[in-house]
Amino acid sequence: QVQLVESGGGLVQAGDSLSLSCERSVRSFSNYAWGWFRQAPGREREFVASIDRSGLTSYTDSVKGRFTISRGNDEKMVYLQMNNLKPDDTAVYYCAFRFGGPRDQASQYDYWGQGTQVTVSS
Repeated sequence: QVQLVESGGGLVQAGDSLSLSCERSVRSFSNYAWGWFRQAPGREREFVASIDRSGLTSYTDSVKGRFTISRGNDEKMVYLQMNNLKPDDTAVYYCAFRFGGPRDQASQYDYWGQGTQVTVSS
């Protein structure tokens, strides 16, 4: 069983930066991918970014150039650096993990963190 624990998040002003991190309980697998998703009140959970074991990344258009997903060297950690935050980025952010290649659909991830609130004030 893979467990994910998130940290980071908080209340910031528009234009500020914030970093999220997520640690998984088991270190290495032959093929896997991390994802970050977010869910605002009254909205569906949406894809933010993904990274696979090789370091290949993918982003939703609204965060390109502002957010960066990265992995820790020991492969147990994933990070989301968020710069130039906007009020529309306000949501609960979730890290997710799956065996296999990266996907942008929440239903295709096997394990989830508990979620962390990011609030951006204007």
